[in-house]
Amino acid sequence: QKLKFLASVCSVCSTISMDSTVWNNLYFCQLEVVETVEVLLQEEPTDQLSTTVRQQAMLAIAAMRAAPKTLSPSQTLAAMDSMLQSLVCSAGTLGVMELQNIYQVLLPFTSSQPALVQKRAMARIARLASFITTCPLLQCSKTQQFVMLGKLVGHLTLCCTCKDKGTRHEAAEALHHLHTFIVQQLTWLCVPLWLHSQDALGDALGDKFPLLTFVLQMFTKYLQPSDQVEIILIAIKSLKPPSAYSISLASHMVDVLAQDSAFQMGQVLNILWTIYGNLPYIKVVVALQSLDRVLLALTSKYPSEVVASLLQCSPTCTRALGSHSVAVTMWKMVFSEPQAAKKVLQELISILMNQSLRKTSTSTKDNPRILSLAATRTITEILLHPTCLREVDAIFPQLFLALLFQVSFTTELTLQEVQIFWKEHQQDLFTPIRSAVQSMRVLLCTMGFESQVLAIEAQGGWNALHSTQTHLMGVRIVAREMMKTPRPLRYAIFSHLAELLSVEDPTWEMVAMVFLVEMLGCTDLSEDLDRALKIFPMYLRSQCLGMPSLVLRGILRLTKMPDMVAGGESGGHGEGYHPCGRLLLYKKEVACFPQAKKSLVLLPYVMEQLQSDESDARAAALPVLGDMLRLLEGKTSSHTTLELAEKLRPLFDDESDIVRELSIRLFQNTMELVVGAKTKKMKKKVWDSLVPLVLHLHDKDNNVAKNPPPCPQLPFSHCCPDGWGGTCAPGGGGSISASHQASQEALCSAGRLLKWGQLVQLADTAQAWRICECLLARNRSKAKDYLYQNHPYLQSPQEHLRWEAVRFIGLIGRQMNEDKEMEYVTEVLEDARKDISPLVSSLATQTVLILRPRR
Repeated sequence: QKLKFLASVCSVCSTISMDSTVWNNLYFCQLEVVETVEVLLQEEPTDQLSTTVRQQAMLAIAAMRAAPKTLSPSQTLAAMDSMLQSLVCSAGTLGVMELQNIYQVLLPFTSSQPALVQKRAMARIARLASFITTCPLLQCSKTQQFVMLGKLVGHLTLCCTCKDKGTRHEAAEALHHLHTFIVQQLTWLCVPLWLHSQDALGDALGDKFPLLTFVLQMFTKYLQPSDQVEIILIAIKSLKPPSAYSISLASHMVDVLAQDSAFQMGQVLNILWTIYGNLPYIKVVVALQSLDRVLLALTSKYPSEVVASLLQCSPTCTRALGSHSVAVTMWKMVFSEPQAAKKVLQELISILMNQSLRKTSTSTKDNPRILSLAATRTITEILLHPTCLREVDAIFPQLFLALLFQVSFTTELTLQEVQIFWKEHQQDLFTPIRSAVQSMRVLLCTMGFESQVLAIEAQGGWNALHSTQTHLMGVRIVAREMMKTPRPLRYAIFSHLAELLSVEDPTWEMVAMVFLVEMLGCTDLSEDLDRALKIFPMYLRSQCLGMPSLVLRGILRLTKMPDMVAGGESGGHGEGYHPCGRLLLYKKEVACFPQAKKSLVLLPYVMEQLQSDESDARAAALPVLGDMLRLLEGKTSSHTTLELAEKLRPLFDDESDIVRELSIRLFQNTMELVVGAKTKKMKKKVWDSLVPLVLHLHDKDNNVAKNPPPCPQLPFSHCCPDGWGGTCAPGGGGSISASHQASQEALCSAGRLLKWGQLVQLADTAQAWRICECLLARNRSKAKDYLYQNHPYLQSPQEHLRWEAVRFIGLIGRQMNEDKEMEYVTEVLEDARKDISPLVSSLATQTVLILRPRR
């Protein structure tokens, strides 16, 4: 019924020109109609401005005002003022909200409208502003704040520059009343009203800039940062033509308010978004200069907020503005001032380094991984238009490493994250990973390192960076080429790497450590190596897969550097290298400088790696320990060597053939290093290691060191009395393993240490069975110990070792006289009869049958 009534009013008014009698029926009751419309509006919810009834009521009022023979315009407008005032008063405690709703409707009519409409709308705002100063029931509260203050002040101040004098006057009057109302609401501030009289405001209209200064003096104590942001946004939007206001005043408003305001992240983002959206349409020089100053002012005070906001506005810098993109134009504004450029570059580096794996939002606002992609793209665009080369040069090490880490991050992006960032770049040939690599290339070329770029390309380094499988290889290639840069730059990169690695961060620590370890090949960084020595212990205990072994390779480089160890050239294949290419232990004494001894602080941490769960770490630790032993002196040397020898014994049976070989070789070296009173203890450890060394003469791993003559297939009776075991060893003759060769050499050294010439002779010819017999013949009391040492080898994954262990146990059984000991031998052999290998089980069965009569 309400809508029908309002629609009928509109219909009557629209037919007046054709039938005047219709209007005569309405003319004498139009005041009642207006009052009825007012009642209908009062019944509408005050928090909903766009209800159908409210819209239809406004249309009815407009239709009545446009009808001929109606009330005069002044009477109609007066009626409208009365109606609006009634709406505010009737809202009760929600009066402030209703007031703001009305202002929200009226403000659009003050711009981009015919001059008469602007004037009438401004008059309504002024009349309403005057009314609210006399309405005692209208009060703001904590729950109902006057949030439209900034928007009103902005619009009214700009309207004071309109061409129409009446509109300017109404705007000044509205500002005066608005100020009075705000002071009334904040009486606790005790602001004297006479300082801001209406006459004084009128006098200020003579000049635009004094007007702005006066307005800000009026409201400066009441404008919150959010209000100031509203004014700035209104002013920025007024900079694009056609504008009903003074562009000069709007520019000055932006300048003044942006200088001294305190904004939050979201407010800075709103300002940047508004600039970004309106910049393509702003052509006036004074306006563009104002935006330059605003961006620089905001950057100076809020660099992180500005950078984050710009990245969110255009992650891929694609929106066109002439020959450049809008974002690139804004970035160039920011980089036009050296101090601002320095701050922005630091913020971009911070974003590149901020890779929280826990944040995986599907929007650019919350996802640091996507923002870092945007930062990478931005850096590329900025470097293509170099305006800040000096600032880039000052932080080149940090920027270079941040981009390198970004390449690593990009290889780990999910498909969803790639699509989020790259949806604007479907036509671009660069994928995110290629874009990140391109940024590195552009940076190096811009800073004059074209030769390094070409060298990395020739070695396939750039392509290697694209894949997760070859990424670290690409990092090594890049690091090797960067080692050819001037020493000050190498030093800066090395120092920054050490600084970064001083705090563990799983997102980039592996790449950083690979680069740092590669740089240890620089022979002129010796005075800076203390920083590496401080961080290595933390990463030796890292849970990151592959990190301990990587650090150990770095420590090995330290011990072999020319300025650390004299007597050999780094990189040469001398005695420190295995024939197959593996790093082994130095055989000769080396003359060491004091600098080399600093690495000994890492000795306890390196020894811990012998118990590591990673075979690579165990293998990498052994050569390092060999070099460190050479640096020890006096009692410390012998004590540490004995301790190490004890830890090496379990590694003889390691699952890794490399670890077995290197541990045996290092054990051999420990025999040669112990001197003085500690020799007796070393001999005991050597005696306890003879059986494992003998058994490993039969080791058949895949690392072939040499091809000895085939072992003759002799009957077992030729080696064992009484025709024992006619079964030949599994596999017969053929190639032997590196562990076999290491065991053979270790047994020779053991014979020399024990002064047992026969052992040296037998070991030199690899007569394992004869060595077993000699061990029992030399000391029968240790037969039981030998039995216990053989037992674990029955579980060896190598068939050869299990077979030899059964043979040795049978030989030991011949030396046993007590029934209890024979029972244990028989029990062990009975278990061996269940072996999956027919050869091993058959030999165990034969041995049990031979030993049974003795039992």
